Amino acid sequence: MWTVIYIAPTPKIAERIKQSLSEEGFLVQIRAINMTKNQFEIVVPEGEVEEVQEVLNTILHR
Repeated sequence: MWTVIYIAPTPKIAERIKQSLSEEGFLVQIRAINMTKNQFEIVVPEGEVEEVQEVLNTILHR
């Protein structure tokens, strides 16, 4: 089961987050949820959520 960990406001930000998390060894997918507002869900496997959240906080606060 995949879990949403972040909603990115642009495709560029979504790709940057996906790339950074993938480089850390996580499985990551991006799903467009609202093309009108350009919103994209960043989703990861349920079992990795806690680890990913720690890494995501570091990525977002660079």
